[in-house]
Amino acid sequence: MAEKRYVKLTKEQAAFQDITPGELHQPIEVSQYNVHRCVECGQVLPETYQPPADEDWATGICGCAEDTDSCWTGLFCPCVLFGHNVEAMRDDIPWKNACVCHAMCVEGGMALAAATALFNGIDPQTSFLIVEGLFFTWWMCGIYTGLFRQALQKKYHLKDSPCDPCMVHCCLHWCAICQEHREMRNHLSEDASTESTIVSPPPVQEMNSHDENKESQEMNSHDENKEYTPSDDEHNNLQIQPV
Repeated sequence: MAEKRYVKLTKEQAAFQDITPGELHQPIEVSQYNVHRCVECGQVLPETYQPPADEDWATGICGCAEDTDSCWTGLFCPCVLFGHNVEAMRDDIPWKNACVCHAMCVEGGMALAAATALFNGIDPQTSFLIVEGLFFTWWMCGIYTGLFRQALQKKYHLKDSPCDPCMVHCCLHWCAICQEHREMRNHLSEDASTESTIVSPPPVQEMNSHDENKESQEMNSHDENKEYTPSDDEHNNLQIQPV
C-alpha cells in the first residue's frame, strides 16, 4: 500500500471554487417533497391551489332573535347548547362532557359570585380573592370556548367577527354560543341539500335452462302446426309434361 502524503498546489493548480468548511454537508432540497398540503387532512394540493377567502357569518352576533329555540336555550342553559355545538363539531367528544365542563366554569362561577354578594360575613380580603378567582375562571372559560369558535371558523372559512374568538366569548359569551349554533345549522342544512341521490341499477335477469328448453319446445311446436301455403311463383312455374 502506497504511503499517503499531502502535495502543496501552486497558484496554477489551485481550485477554481472556494469551498468553505461544512458547505458540502448542507441539506438537499428535493422538489418532490416541497409541496403544499392540506392542513386538515394532509392531502397534496396542486401548485395553482389558492385557499378560499374567509367569508362573513350567516347571521350577526346579535341575531339571537332569528332562532328563538337556540336563544332561549342559550339564555337559560348555555352549557347544554354549548355541549350540542361541540358534539356537532367533533364526534369524538360527547355533549355531556362539554356541558359539564362549561357548567363548572360559568354556572359554578356565577353561583359563587351570587353567594359572595348575598353573604356579607366574608372579610374583604377573602372577597377580593374570590372575585380574582372568578375573573381567572371566566378568562379560562373564554379561552376554552374561543378555541372551539376558532376551529369552527377554520372549518367553514369564516372571518373574525366582531373580533378575536376568545375576546368574543369573554365579552359576548351567550350571543357567541347562539351564533355558532345558527352557523352550524345553516351549513349542515346546505350539506344535506347538496347530497347526491344514489340510483341503483335494476337487477340482472337471467334465464334458466328449464325456461330455455320450454321456449325452444314452444317454437318447434309452432313451426310444426304451421300449414304450408305455396307461393305465387310456384304456381306460375308449373309445366305440363307428356306421359
